[in-house]
Amino acid sequence: MSFWHNPSSAAKPYVDPTPLPDDIPKVQELGVTSGPLKSAAFFIGAYCKDYNDDFMLCKAENRDPAHCLKEGRRVTRCAQDLITKMRENCLAEFDKHWNCLEWNNQEYGACRKPERALNKCMFEKLGLVKTIPGTPEGQTPIHEVKNPILNGVQK
Repeated sequence: MSFWHNPSSAAKPYVDPTPLPDDIPKVQELGVTSGPLKSAAFFIGAYCKDYNDDFMLCKAENRDPAHCLKEGRRVTRCAQDLITKMRENCLAEFDKHWNCLEWNNQEYGACRKPERALNKCMFEKLGLVKTIPGTPEGQTPIHEVKNPILNGVQK
């Protein structure tokens, strides 16, 4: 018979005792929540494109999770590098944008003003431009529209 244990009442947090093999490069986790990750998502996609492409090709080759650990670690290391650079160069803008996302149910539409400031800072200091994949040619991307019409009710 099984029964439920409250994880918050555990004497110590669970840590998997099995270490990774020595041939897998060691890397720390990013250490950020969904707000900062979503705020940096498009920049991570552009900055880490080569590593992401390698990882996705590896995943397509073999469904075994252990097969792509090295590529996954490279993606994590690249994302760590970018988050660190964002904090060093655009901390105030980055904090404002991800805090806005946290307070607005992770919706970009409500946070366009701090997003523009972050995009400007990222371009000026790191040379990264936010591009949304699949944006129609010749149309202004939604994050660059000056006065968007926000309508909370669908008709």
